[in-house]
Amino acid sequence: MKDFIYNAQPSRVVFGAGALKHLEREIELLGARMALVLSTPEQHDQAQMVADRLGSRAAGIFPWAVMHVPIETAREAREEARRLGADCAIAIGGGSTTGLGKAIAMDSGLPILAIPTTYAGSEMTPIYGITEAGLKKTGKDPRVLPRTVIYDPELTLSLPVAMSVTSGMNAIAHAAEGLYAQDRNPVMELMAEEGIRAIAQALPIIRARKDDVTARSDALYGAWLCGAVLGNVGMALHHKLCHTLGGSFNLPHAEVHTVILPQAMAFNAVAAPDAMARITRALGITGRATAAAGLFDLALNNGAQVALKDIGMRAEDLDRAADISVSNPYWNPRPFGPAQRDDIRQLLQRAYEGVRPE
Repeated sequence: MKDFIYNAQPSRVVFGAGALKHLEREIELLGARMALVLSTPEQHDQAQMVADRLGSRAAGIFPWAVMHVPIETAREAREEARRLGADCAIAIGGGSTTGLGKAIAMDSGLPILAIPTTYAGSEMTPIYGITEAGLKKTGKDPRVLPRTVIYDPELTLSLPVAMSVTSGMNAIAHAAEGLYAQDRNPVMELMAEEGIRAIAQALPIIRARKDDVTARSDALYGAWLCGAVLGNVGMALHHKLCHTLGGSFNLPHAEVHTVILPQAMAFNAVAAPDAMARITRALGITGRATAAAGLFDLALNNGAQVALKDIGMRAEDLDRAADISVSNPYWNPRPFGPAQRDDIRQLLQRAYEGVRPE
């Protein structure tokens, strides 16, 4: 057993089908009186449902969350919270909405209550990301961690199958990197493997039966575990590439994670054999298939795109993406700084073409 340090994140989780019924109680426990409800434009109806449930405790709705949290949107939301006198924010939706809530909390200190409707996992982390001038800047701050998270699988039934698969792969990416993180620990390793297992088993069922509440519950349970892993350990190559491709080239968040994950695992396989063994076990892989190939197959067999060229990346931008990625690298078990620029460029080429890792 190697030495480790483990700090539990101070968040409250309310999990279960129909758990939204506890919303009013959870707002009271936060000591809040007026909540600003956040959502994307596409989820305005869900935000309105939450506001209607709160009645006079709803300060208003800000339905303008978008991917990668542009600094302009963050500033507008902060000002709206101040104008309305909100003393907490409710983020209903996926990572974009939760990210906007974090941007408000970082500036104002308002407590955030998150109601995830995807498997993004952002609600379990003190990690924030804001895009300014074409670059996505990330960091950690305990102020942005949602105080309370309500996981209600019934709210995920409307999540389209395609988005369910890519969102699930996004969650798996958090756990996969946690298995070889510089500050990993045995608690996170257990949570990571269980989270990957739960999502990997749930996705084929969701694809076959979109309204299967049991499978939706399993996927949301897995997303909670995977998000908790990301909230407790550092990020590495996979997340650096995804932040670059999302923030600088505006590629869709979950889809980028889905495409990059197998390629990043293949890159790191030799340097992190124990992590790869846990991933293959969690995926239920038998025979000689690798963790990277298993993740690629999980995405492809459930209908997800596995090539950057199919989600909006241009071939002529690959060189710039490689340059940005290695200019300020995260820690990784296999180094990927400027000296490894050609290796990263080759990885991105494979991701662009959608090549199955061997």
